[in-house]
Amino acid sequence: MVWMTTNWSLSTKPLPQTMLISCALTSALVRRRATSRGVVLGLAGLALGFLPAPQALATELPLVLSAPGAAEVSVSGQGVAAVQANQPVIAQAPGPASEGGQGQDTPQELRTEEASLAKQLANPVASLISVPFQFNYDRGIGVQENIQRANLNIQPVVPFKLSANWNLISRTILPVVNFQGAAGAETGQLNFGDTVQSLFLSPAKPGPRGVIWGVGPVALLPTATGQLSGIHQWGLGPTGVALVQRGHWTVGALANHIWSVANNGSNANVNATFLQPFLTYTTTNAWTFSLNTESTYDWAANRWAVPLNLAVTKVTKLGNQLISLGAGVRYWVDGPDNGPHGWGARLVATLLFPTR
Repeated sequence: MVWMTTNWSLSTKPLPQTMLISCALTSALVRRRATSRGVVLGLAGLALGFLPAPQALATELPLVLSAPGAAEVSVSGQGVAAVQANQPVIAQAPGPASEGGQGQDTPQELRTEEASLAKQLANPVASLISVPFQFNYDRGIGVQENIQRANLNIQPVVPFKLSANWNLISRTILPVVNFQGAAGAETGQLNFGDTVQSLFLSPAKPGPRGVIWGVGPVALLPTATGQLSGIHQWGLGPTGVALVQRGHWTVGALANHIWSVANNGSNANVNATFLQPFLTYTTTNAWTFSLNTESTYDWAANRWAVPLNLAVTKVTKLGNQLISLGAGVRYWVDGPDNGPHGWGARLVATLLFPTR
């Protein structure tokens, strides 16, 4: 891959109300910890700083849909960002410092807390507040395979305790998209993509045989500010996830299906199924190795898009802020002729806010 020098411009279209709500949610979450503000600002700046360099990477699912008069683009959808143990473990606050100390955890305590969080981060319905910043790089887009896409997904995950037995988990995905190459007027621009909002109703404790599950609705919100960065439609459908954790291993699958509910006629109807089987291994030192596919079947076009993803992440601390950092590669096993081809890459940084 080669570094690119480009002129960047941010779309001046007014932001839709739903996007402002998503941004406000993310802002409210990170303000919960005063000590986290510097980390959040640094991560946002770092992520945007990565955008001009197509080597930078991240993660997330694509809903493969076409934009009129342009190469096929992938609109960010659902993906698995997190894992939890058979019996959900809520990380405890660090113990008090010994007399005269600085309030730091001992190395063993750090390993225990971080490994617990790494385990929770393999479960989309874990009772853990997190704010992932995921960056994807894909190439080989378009009929001539001469377009590259850089995609930053901002994905706040917020659990709500409904009762002693039930939780509601909100997962929002707000993409920021850039195209390089022969992408017409939007080449070099930063545009917001369509937002995907999922809600999972999930039992507070695992079920028989340790099965963890969640079901609920998923909505596609037309928040895109560029023609190529979204499909500009409202969509609704069901979503669900089921997984089992045994020792260091987590195995499961997440799925959803979205239909158009209000098509203004400018784009084809949305009728897409997303399937994401996943397998992860978490070590006692909070390293996680994950393998998954983020496959989308477009029923209208009768075609698959199948990227195979391999990633490595590590939970650690930056100052007092718990964070998961990772990198990975992806390979497009199948896809439409004008979709991504070959190898892609990803980087991910996830701010963690354990329940105290």
